[in-house]
Amino acid sequence: MKILFVASEGLPFSKTGGLADVVEALPKTLVALGHEVAVLLPKYRNTKTGSVAVPSLTIPMGDTVRFPAILNGGTQRGVRYYFVEDAEYFDRDHLYGVAGKDYPDNAERFAEFGRAAIEFCKKVWMPDVIHCHDWQSALVPVLLRTQYQKDPAVDDLPVIFTIHNMGYHGTFPREVMKKIGLPENLFKIDAMEFYARVNFLKGALVFSDYLTTVSRKYAEEIQTPEYGHGLDGVVRDRSEHLVGILNGVDYALWNPEKDKLIAAKYSMKEMTGKLKCKKNLLEVFNLPPESVNKPSIGMVSRFADQKGFDLIAKVAPDLLAEDVTIVALGAGEPKYEKMFHDLANLYPEKISVKIAYDNSIAHKIEAGADMFLMPSRYEPCGLNQIYSLKYGTVPVVRATGGLDDTIEAFDPATGQGTGFKFQLYDGQALLASVRQALAMFQNEPATWRRIQANGMAKDFSWRTSAVEYARLYEVAWKSRNRNAETTSN
Repeated sequence: MKILFVASEGLPFSKTGGLADVVEALPKTLVALGHEVAVLLPKYRNTKTGSVAVPSLTIPMGDTVRFPAILNGGTQRGVRYYFVEDAEYFDRDHLYGVAGKDYPDNAERFAEFGRAAIEFCKKVWMPDVIHCHDWQSALVPVLLRTQYQKDPAVDDLPVIFTIHNMGYHGTFPREVMKKIGLPENLFKIDAMEFYARVNFLKGALVFSDYLTTVSRKYAEEIQTPEYGHGLDGVVRDRSEHLVGILNGVDYALWNPEKDKLIAAKYSMKEMTGKLKCKKNLLEVFNLPPESVNKPSIGMVSRFADQKGFDLIAKVAPDLLAEDVTIVALGAGEPKYEKMFHDLANLYPEKISVKIAYDNSIAHKIEAGADMFLMPSRYEPCGLNQIYSLKYGTVPVVRATGGLDDTIEAFDPATGQGTGFKFQLYDGQALLASVRQALAMFQNEPATWRRIQANGMAKDFSWRTSAVEYARLYEVAWKSRNRNAETTSN
């Protein structure tokens, strides 16, 4: 099949979160399965591109018309890359906003991007199915099923829409409808209206052929008020067209036997390199070298409420009273950046933080830490806990979403399990789970080694997930091409 990915970010060109990893890894795995795949992204400031594919598209935007270009980004691992270029909208310092605040014209930016994606199909590369990701691409299914529904070039194009995080909707004031050229009849309860605002994500939930999200547990959770962020009823209405497909990981990049970004390579059979990685991690974070004999906890994350940092704030003094070192890498809400800075000043020999997104340091944490902490309030899938398994870095997680799907609580009676889990979203529950892990690390080295081996043996590669997506693409195509199917038979 010919599959077009439409997303607002994707490695190796742009990234703020796990979406970019998926948009890099899944397409190349689908190509390896024999499919043709193209990826369409915005051209941001630092994106390097090649030739011009289309010098000017005509994109109506309310009372005005814009003329973005389509640029050719070449081919990587068999995947074709293309970019929507509009310097006024995308040539900016950041992808979505500055200093924790969204750009005020995000609705216009990504409305143009969605319209350009459909015109791209008509003028450059016609797919069999479009796979959209998160609210920034949500207008593609909305437009195809409304304003483009009588266009014979695209009227039978099926759309798969993946929810990477239900917490991000893309909601805007009602007057945005006119600015981006959406008809007023879409501003209603069974379309895009959401508490007197226009909601891009809701539009995609209503108009896409099939919905996916990034773990089976999360597909269940988003149908509940606790995790549905006000859209659980819409998701329940579409539940027969909702599939949970667990994200995979790219073991070509995340594997201690091959990793070029860590101090020493190691494997399940030969773990001595992990100690060298731990020594290097302490150096990178300016922690005392003698701490190499203490258990170390690593964190790589956006600093946000979703990730459970409010729980860490509640128990930080008790946690740091333990004989432990903590390293954290990330950026986000100022209150949590300040929290980590304050803790590092109070406990300079126990905790160190780097406020940044740094792929190299992320690899060093995965390789050098003994444990990896993810106490998320909710977690659609999560990738770091899966990376941690491969690196023999034992996860301590809250049992939610993909964390629950991927981490099995260790059972001393059977020797089975890959980490430690707690159920309640509660600081004391987190602390108890960490203390359980610390006690086992310090007092039962053979058992700890067993947990590491269990995790390192797990396989969460993309191939299994890609096969599931390919099946869904086929189902979606057949649902909109019954006549073609009948003719071919």
